[in-house]
Amino acid sequence: MSSLLLPGRRVLRAGPVSASVPIRTVAVTLLALVATVAAGVAAVGHGDFPISPETVWQVATGGGTRIERHILLNLRLPRVLCGLLAGAALAVAGALTQTFARNPLASPDVLGVTFGASAGAVTAIVLGIGAVPFAALGGALLSAAGIYLLAWKQGIDGYRLVLIGLGAGQLLAAVTSWLLLRADQTDLTRASIWLTGSLAGRDWSQVRPLALALLVLLPAALATGLALRVLQFGDDTARGLGLRLPSAQLAVVVVAAALAAAAVAAAGPIEFVAFVVPQIALRLCGGSRPPLVASAVLGALLVVGCDLLARIVVAPAELPVGLVTAIVGTPYLLWLLVRGSRRISA
Repeated sequence: MSSLLLPGRRVLRAGPVSASVPIRTVAVTLLALVATVAAGVAAVGHGDFPISPETVWQVATGGGTRIERHILLNLRLPRVLCGLLAGAALAVAGALTQTFARNPLASPDVLGVTFGASAGAVTAIVLGIGAVPFAALGGALLSAAGIYLLAWKQGIDGYRLVLIGLGAGQLLAAVTSWLLLRADQTDLTRASIWLTGSLAGRDWSQVRPLALALLVLLPAALATGLALRVLQFGDDTARGLGLRLPSAQLAVVVVAAALAAAAVAAAGPIEFVAFVVPQIALRLCGGSRPPLVASAVLGALLVVGCDLLARIVVAPAELPVGLVTAIVGTPYLLWLLVRGSRRISA
């Protein structure tokens, strides 16, 4: 095996096979991974019954007392894993959407996924159907499919998809508000907690389906890498390079919608993760589009870190993680809007 140095990259060669490794992206991803592990250990150890990192390691290797194993494995670990997986899924979905639409303001919300999931979940809560995660998943996928069909016109234009998604999202938000007005006090409280995005009470029944979904969808997202590199240069260029545009666009949209739907079904609509994280990863790693692996790790770090912060903050009740991510993401959104308006005026 030999290597060739390029500015910011190392090209590895083994016979006829070669690969370009972005050094900066690898370094950022590894540092973020270390920080994510540290945040996860701190999160499982924090609570009314504090558990030290040494005890966490003992339980992970089969030791610890019975009460420590129960608290870690049955109460805290599912919550942390749900946050890690949901954050990674939302961040990758946002990276796919922003690259596809060639717009840093795009996110799965634009595809109607979040609003569709909210409408489905609130419908299940108000009507007493049960199986809220399945209702959220179904609502998200149905809304994404409907918006894609409405936006189809001999292919998919990113801006047309954004506009139709915004309109459909407002319609679904109105449906959700109407359902909340019809709900009784108990259902209204339950629906309001779900709509803010919360990891409280998450157990293995939410973690297992989300983990299985990511085992399929994350490799599928990575497999779209070549198509994403071409799509970012525009539809005409993509056609000129021989890319089968409709099938490539459909694959990116389906994977992004499925990732966001799985995350929202498990943890609720955690705001701004899919919007903020890909742009943070892009600025940390450089390049022309948000890196998928780095976005996944940073998304997991953001959600678990915000959830830990929400539990540390002294308040009358525990803050939902979606509220904390919204507080973090709103200033960034305003900065992007101001930055964009300055470029236009210039």
